[in-house]
Amino acid sequence: MPKRSVPALIVTVCATLAAVLLAVASPPAAGALTGGFDFTRAQVSVTGLQVPWAMAFLPDGSALVTERNTARVMRVRPGTTPTVAATVPGVSAAGESGLLGVAVSPSYAQDQWVYVYFTTASDNRVVRFRLTAPQTQQVLLSGIPRANFHDGGRIAFGPDGMLYVATGDAGVTANAQNLNTPAGKILRMRPDGGVPPGNPFGDSLVYSYGHRNVQGLAWDDQGRLFATEFGQNTWDEINQIVAGGNYGWPTCEGVCSGGQFRNPVVTWSTAESSPSGLAYANGTLFAAALRGTRLWTVPVTASGGAGTPVAEFQGAYGRLRAVAVGPDGWLWVATSNRDGRGSPVAADDRIIRVPPDGSDPTPTVTPTVTPTVTPTVTPTVPGAGCTASYRVVNQWPGGFQGELTVRNTGPATASWTAAFAFPGGQTISQMWGGRHTQTGASVTVRNEAWNGSLATGGTTTASFNATWTGTNATPSTVTCTTT
Repeated sequence: MPKRSVPALIVTVCATLAAVLLAVASPPAAGALTGGFDFTRAQVSVTGLQVPWAMAFLPDGSALVTERNTARVMRVRPGTTPTVAATVPGVSAAGESGLLGVAVSPSYAQDQWVYVYFTTASDNRVVRFRLTAPQTQQVLLSGIPRANFHDGGRIAFGPDGMLYVATGDAGVTANAQNLNTPAGKILRMRPDGGVPPGNPFGDSLVYSYGHRNVQGLAWDDQGRLFATEFGQNTWDEINQIVAGGNYGWPTCEGVCSGGQFRNPVVTWSTAESSPSGLAYANGTLFAAALRGTRLWTVPVTASGGAGTPVAEFQGAYGRLRAVAVGPDGWLWVATSNRDGRGSPVAADDRIIRVPPDGSDPTPTVTPTVTPTVTPTVTPTVPGAGCTASYRVVNQWPGGFQGELTVRNTGPATASWTAAFAFPGGQTISQMWGGRHTQTGASVTVRNEAWNGSLATGGTTTASFNATWTGTNATPSTVTCTTT
């Protein structure tokens, strides 16, 4: 019998206090320091989602979270109410199908592409669109067999810049061994949907095959790909994926004999796991378990094998669907308790965040004025036709995320320039939505080609990552000019 595999930060003081109280009231985590994260200080950071399935992060540090049944892409920031970033047209949700995987273009600052995997009335498909126009979709791959069960759905960009797509066998076991169908496979494609060089079967998107239902993809520090896979009645798996590899389904489940198939690096009984989302950090894989209601942490050996798995969150938050390492350095874990198989509480579905070992123990969203998160906007100085404001979105030891928001207060403009001086030795390492130069403490930010034109009252935001030492004080003034 098939096993179901379903399934910046400017806020009011009241909302922030609510978020802190919510984090304090969270159930205690089961373990301690595992895989570089402190599970004793886990925080419920987001509530009220409806069957979240996947997470991907925008350059500003916020997360895009797909909801399987509503066809909504939610924009999520810790401690704030999720907002709708887009509703994807054409989604047909039934059983395990619906709006599933999401990925953000590695060059999002330039192209603004968001990728999703979803089920229509006739197939599963991969499309891309911009959040400003989700109805205008570029279909990259259609015709992936659909079913109420075994739809796969995870998508992720690999370190090679290619998009990897995990599919299920759609309930037809023979699909997994048939190289002429995309079902029961891991696929590899260019960002525009084309077949990239290096694929193992010539002019085919198929990268590996013999899969029953893959729902997790992650790469380690050496660029090795790992995937979670749902078994039928006996064994769930984590596999190390190689180009052209055959992983045995439906001939065998779990460890196969005879040497013609690649064996998993980890197996669990189906009651212990039902592994969906997968993430990697600090030499460790993190697998979100649905039926097992726990987060499996799996050390990765130098050869790509696995050490002894350790279970965290066992029974603490219910069914776990997605896991990702956020740009804030925290581990993000999403529940799936409203998917028809769970026992939801009033706050479900939730996102729980786990801080890295050694990070500041205070919640990342706090109403006090501390350098952990600065919810205040620095004073702004009007320039010729625009104003600019600066704020810290998130902070961790030695690093932080910031935003510079420019507002056009005059006639329509073709370009803008903002400037400020860091008071505490901060250094910008990366920026999206603007081109920066820094000389000592002085920073100048100019628009990108795509966001220089602003109508009267129009705004745009440049997000950045930076380092800091001492205290992360905010600039006293930010100037802005337009042309």
